[in-house]
Amino acid sequence: MVQLERLSGQPILRPLPEHGWERSAVFNCAAIRADGVFHLIYRACDLPSHDRFGEYVSSMGHAVSLDGVSFVRHDRPVFAGEGEQERRGVEDPRIVQVNGEAEFYMMYTAYGARFDGDHRISMASSKDLVNWSRHGVALDEPNKDASLFPAKIGGRYAMFHRRWPHIWMAFSDDLVNWTDHTIVMRTVPNSWESERIGIAGPPFRTADGWALIYHGVDASNAYRLGWALLDPADPTKVIYRQSEPILQPELEWERVGWVPNVVFSCGQVVSDGIVYVYYGAADTSIGVAAAGLADFVPRSVE
Repeated sequence: MVQLERLSGQPILRPLPEHGWERSAVFNCAAIRADGVFHLIYRACDLPSHDRFGEYVSSMGHAVSLDGVSFVRHDRPVFAGEGEQERRGVEDPRIVQVNGEAEFYMMYTAYGARFDGDHRISMASSKDLVNWSRHGVALDEPNKDASLFPAKIGGRYAMFHRRWPHIWMAFSDDLVNWTDHTIVMRTVPNSWESERIGIAGPPFRTADGWALIYHGVDASNAYRLGWALLDPADPTKVIYRQSEPILQPELEWERVGWVPNVVFSCGQVVSDGIVYVYYGAADTSIGVAAAGLADFVPRSVE
């Protein structure tokens, strides 16, 4: 059974009061390793990340590391909202390279807050993780928790998304028109993942298939992480799903914050046989936990 082990008892990134754009919260980060460097593209807030505190705005910061634990961050946002659909900012990035190509593709939530459900999956791309080109709204519907699949499937691009409350996948020939929407995973009644589920980071390859880390929310609104194994040829098929979470809020800074009792991941890095999972804690700070890549194997009995 997979259980993530925290690599630090304290957050690895906290808000910085001297930076107005990230003075309140840093959380929910994409993670990727390129040229031997760990990169985090993280969500940052200027005000507490809940509307009852005022009209916060989210942007994205960039931090780098050589060891996956100690990070240095840029002073300015690397990506910020533009236009009415992003009036309240850009949230929860997930980044992949499709089939190992040089281009980085980032799916994120564009939040307008002009009406209920005014959040859209949008896409941007970059060659260096610093300079980004927008591709606009990918799905014109209330939706989030999206990422491109890191490989083409049957010659087509694939994208995870979350039509409430389940995990879905859609397909495209051109990264513009998305069809064949299919439910991949459903919530589990009377469990830690009973209310809604969504992917964490993009899946990663194992010897047995594609390992997908995901979040689940229970009736008390606590967020935990779990994992499932997807078929290597057809990742719309789940061939294993661990019944117990792999990480849950336990430390004070995971249980107390702007949104309490939350561990929420948008990305992980596989390096030297270790899976480094980066997570937002209580919508306030960022932590890291890890497990061996070899641990992500199906068990015969759950």
